[in-house]
Amino acid sequence: MKKIDFNKDWTVKKTDVYDEEKKVTLPHDAMIYEKRSEDNPGIHNIGYFEGHDYEYKKFFTLDKEDEGKEFIFEFEGAYHDPEVFINGEKKGGCNYGYSDFTVKADNLYFDKENEIRVTVKNSDQPNSRWYSGSGLYRPVWLWCAEKEHIRLDGIKVRTIEATATDDKYTVGNAVIGLTIQVTGEGKNITYSIYDENKALVKEGALDADIEKEISLTDVKLWSAAMPSLYTLKVTYGSDTQEVTFGIRKLTWDRENGIRVNGKRIILRGACIHSDNQLLGAITDPDAELRRVRLLKKNGYNAIRSAHNPCSKYLLEACDKLGMYMMDEYVDMWYIHKTKYDYALHVMDNYRFDLKSMVDKDYNHPCVVMYSTGNEVAETSQKKGIDFTQKMTDYLHSLDDTRPVSCGVNIFFNFLFSAGFGIYSDEKAEKDAQNAKKKKKAVGSEFYNQMAGIFGDTFMKMGAATYPCDLKTKDAFANMDIAGYNYGILRYKGDLKKYPKRLILGSETFCKDAYKFYEFAKRNPGLVGDFVWAGMDYLGEAGIGSWEYNDYAPKGADKAGWLAAGSGRLDITGKPLGEAYYTRVAFDRVKGPIIAVSPVYQTGKHSPSAWKMSDAIRSWSYRGCEGYDAKVEVYARASAVELFVNGNSVGKKKSTNDCIFRFKTKYENGTLEAVSYDSNGNEIGRDSLKTADVHTKLMLLPEEKEVMKGHLSYVRLRFADDNGIWKPMEKHRVKVTVEGGELVALGNACPYNPDGYTLDETFTYYGEAMAIVRATDGEKILLKAFYDGKEEKVEIPCKVG
Repeated sequence: MKKIDFNKDWTVKKTDVYDEEKKVTLPHDAMIYEKRSEDNPGIHNIGYFEGHDYEYKKFFTLDKEDEGKEFIFEFEGAYHDPEVFINGEKKGGCNYGYSDFTVKADNLYFDKENEIRVTVKNSDQPNSRWYSGSGLYRPVWLWCAEKEHIRLDGIKVRTIEATATDDKYTVGNAVIGLTIQVTGEGKNITYSIYDENKALVKEGALDADIEKEISLTDVKLWSAAMPSLYTLKVTYGSDTQEVTFGIRKLTWDRENGIRVNGKRIILRGACIHSDNQLLGAITDPDAELRRVRLLKKNGYNAIRSAHNPCSKYLLEACDKLGMYMMDEYVDMWYIHKTKYDYALHVMDNYRFDLKSMVDKDYNHPCVVMYSTGNEVAETSQKKGIDFTQKMTDYLHSLDDTRPVSCGVNIFFNFLFSAGFGIYSDEKAEKDAQNAKKKKKAVGSEFYNQMAGIFGDTFMKMGAATYPCDLKTKDAFANMDIAGYNYGILRYKGDLKKYPKRLILGSETFCKDAYKFYEFAKRNPGLVGDFVWAGMDYLGEAGIGSWEYNDYAPKGADKAGWLAAGSGRLDITGKPLGEAYYTRVAFDRVKGPIIAVSPVYQTGKHSPSAWKMSDAIRSWSYRGCEGYDAKVEVYARASAVELFVNGNSVGKKKSTNDCIFRFKTKYENGTLEAVSYDSNGNEIGRDSLKTADVHTKLMLLPEEKEVMKGHLSYVRLRFADDNGIWKPMEKHRVKVTVEGGELVALGNACPYNPDGYTLDETFTYYGEAMAIVRATDGEKILLKAFYDGKEEKVEIPCKVG
């Protein structure tokens, strides 16, 4: 079966209003270019973007020699309700905006031009609680096959047994199961297995639809710590297909928790949304690889795809770099959270959707768990409890090698049952009719507002009450691993009360990372934790931010809010103080690591329970001498002492956490922290220095060179001549590019009226980010202009 890249030479136009066709390359997010307004019924949930319907079109010709072969179009994702027309005839579609689906093309021309047309909806607002993007935001492929061929997703590899033979659990003996589905009789199928150096490991033959057990010795085992991969080549007649897989045995039980190849793992997880930050909703392999790399660098070993099936590119990145994945199905079941959301179709389509997700995930060793939903209060109703079991059983029938969970907001289930903040189809209808008027908050929005007012303690204490247990225990019994959203105060008691239950912190607060990790070390029944959120995202605008009048003036246009502000990494990928705390909390580093709240800022507003701190890694605040400074030091130590220009400002002993907080007066110079063990011996130190007076703009590509056709991320940073960052610098910067294309430009502020599609932006705490795609040149020349000055950087391009 031949895979044809079908992503170039498309056009797109709006169909619900007059619009002209524009040339685009897929993947493409049409929504990111739309206007933002308070008038949009999707309001802050989707970053205030307008919603429209779109038509994508492409003309193409086929080789005459391929006549008589089978052609299949594969759409990895299209938001939403896509319908596919080939040569004017409707051939298929899919209701869910996140499912991979295929369309058989049996009416193609071989003597003249063909037309494919795809329509998508997004004018039916509101339909999402976060930024969805719109259009053909994931790749499209055309598959060409002989009449007898290996079916699409027809190769399934699973690890039956894996026994490590070294103490690091990286090498061992294994038995894998190989199943092939084909058209035709399915005889004389051959396979070959190759290692990462392309050396042949094993070869043989098998028949279709019958699992072949293959014994392997002295092979490299896959884990997040050591992500070793193999290539399987399968040949059936003239058809040859390859898949990448990893050899890893996954088990889960109360006594040992989750084990990979016999070794217990604790999931140190991060929730992420599906957008790729400044790029909008588009799925790009470079962006997905970068996201995984950054999260892993900052202490995480697992991702939760909140709240929809993740992309294939993200799975490939997780396989390659070593990141566990919990792939999630949906955000709602049969009760609407917004008027036009997917609740209309879930009960009819869940089998198709779940099969699509499993087919996508099956061969990827990174996937260690499925989730059937997020904060679905239906789990407190008999119908929903039964549905929990149905989906768990169905997933087991498709794939019994991975456990099934569901993220349940424990306190919300009780509030739902008591009639507070309750979702209903009637309320969703009423909200949609008049989104501009002040309305009663419902569902998670109601819950989030309470969290902002009362803080995270209120939420966690509420979840710990007895009525919350009553409203969740039956649904938890119908899944393999109980997903607790904000339920850390239940862990100890519930593990004792339910001796067979496995618990996952499916959504948690950053500030609880240390407490979770120390408890999980001692209690295998707690298998992991997923913080909300690992990396900032679009939509739910401002929900996780602590912003100041400096960057988000009170009374300004609400539609200026764009990002959630809820990431441990900001929307440009920069780690905040909370990310450094997480590294220490998860025992990836001992510290000390210093972070400081912006000394010069006043007028903080938009409080959020999802924010632990606004501290950043800087001591450069010239002109603020004598101002109060809040300093945080993250360290696994018995005590920490803080010094300003060599003078001690205090020594703090450890409490039940790894954060040491100090208050001092700001002085230009050096801020230093020293950590000590229980005997008073120094075990580490860290320092920050004030930048010199002279300021320049640095253009800093994350990679020294870029492959043609791929992305280069370039950080724009104001600093001194030594490269010390200056967060007080605020400038408007214009960017031009030669030898490439400026794909996105923006800053990390959640309040961002400019968006990311212009060629200029303000800096936020002295920084911005440009994303450039290499085209045909030998190098990219990026220039930045500000205050009558110019800086430039050259990025060499290479052919992959």
